[in-house]
Amino acid sequence: MVPKKVYQLWPMAAIIASTIFLYYISKSMISLDRPQTGGIEEVLINGSPTFPPSQQIQRFDHFNAEQPPRIPMSSNQQPDRAVATEPNSSNVTWGMVVPRVKKEDISWIAEELPGLSVTVYTADDTTASRHPPKNKGHEVMIYLSYIIDHYNELPDIVLFMHAHRWTHHNNELLGFDASQMIRRLSHSYVFKRGYMNMRCHWHPGCPEWLHPVDAHEETIGRQEEAVLARCWRELFPFHPPPAFLAQACCAQFALSQERILSIPLSRYVFYRDWILRTPLSDYVSGRIWEYSWQFIFADRAADCPAENACYCAGFGVCFGGEGPYREYLGLLRRKRTLERDLEMVEKEPPPPKISPGLNGTDNALGSSARKNQTSTLRREIANLAQELSVRKEEALRRGDNFKIRAEEDEMD
Repeated sequence: MVPKKVYQLWPMAAIIASTIFLYYISKSMISLDRPQTGGIEEVLINGSPTFPPSQQIQRFDHFNAEQPPRIPMSSNQQPDRAVATEPNSSNVTWGMVVPRVKKEDISWIAEELPGLSVTVYTADDTTASRHPPKNKGHEVMIYLSYIIDHYNELPDIVLFMHAHRWTHHNNELLGFDASQMIRRLSHSYVFKRGYMNMRCHWHPGCPEWLHPVDAHEETIGRQEEAVLARCWRELFPFHPPPAFLAQACCAQFALSQERILSIPLSRYVFYRDWILRTPLSDYVSGRIWEYSWQFIFADRAADCPAENACYCAGFGVCFGGEGPYREYLGLLRRKRTLERDLEMVEKEPPPPKISPGLNGTDNALGSSARKNQTSTLRREIANLAQELSVRKEEALRRGDNFKIRAEEDEMD
């Protein structure tokens, strides 16, 4: 016969055992540093559709993974401004994932970056060798699909870039040219940060952008703000929404392999399943991620490094601090203002021809004044262009010194 005391202690023992069990379960599900898979995620993951894995990473025929990651110059580049080679870079492997639609021409990648390993997903062509499970969510669906497909075969650094070479949201001081950004990218800076936004200019996106806590109505230009506020608990069930999210636009970034692998594969599957299942439109379901990547990969709500530090440490364009950088931007704005003034003057219709006399003299004086104004504007623009060229060339020379890059980054 079991003693009566044992029956009396049994409920307490059960409670203690249950508490210990729940503690270890919760510990395995939630990391103190970053969210892990669990709860609502597991429901979606277990019910997710099965998609065939993509083939191996696409490489151009002449790519050699053992070669240094610095991208060689194409025949179209200026030979006098070669990119400095980083120390200890020969063993680093690079890869780039590019989302595209069929109509987009991506021939510039092979022409300008012939040594780069590139994986291209075609969003709107299910017959393509690589395509996402659904054409939804813009680049987000493809970025996540790449990570899921290649989680166990990632290069040391992965670039997530759009298909177009020139666009307004690329870095202005590198000619809005994606090939220059990729070629000059510092692998040591990517390794240091883990996650690096490829855009240095703050606007739009910094220092504050989306407010997922207080957003109840759609804001003009930020339609995703109210949607993200409603979806936050679905996407990040273990984290309360921050007061704001901020980073420079526009969903182009570099990641270290270590940073990608610090997040379980199941979480990427969960994110992609969420996009596949949400009733949100293609546009909105993609937009809510644009200012969330830093929260996922950098574990912070705002990622707004100083523009000069980003340019210097990230791309080797070093003006010597924020002051000289701002001076350069001021000169650049002044040049643009004068160019607009010149355009307006040249668009003005010429004065009408009238008969000789006093009015004819006035007419001649008007034409002369206009020519003088045009000449003055052209001269000022040329002087500013020369000054800007000298300052930028000096910034590039400074950027060839990796000690200077590190020093300017530390000023941030």
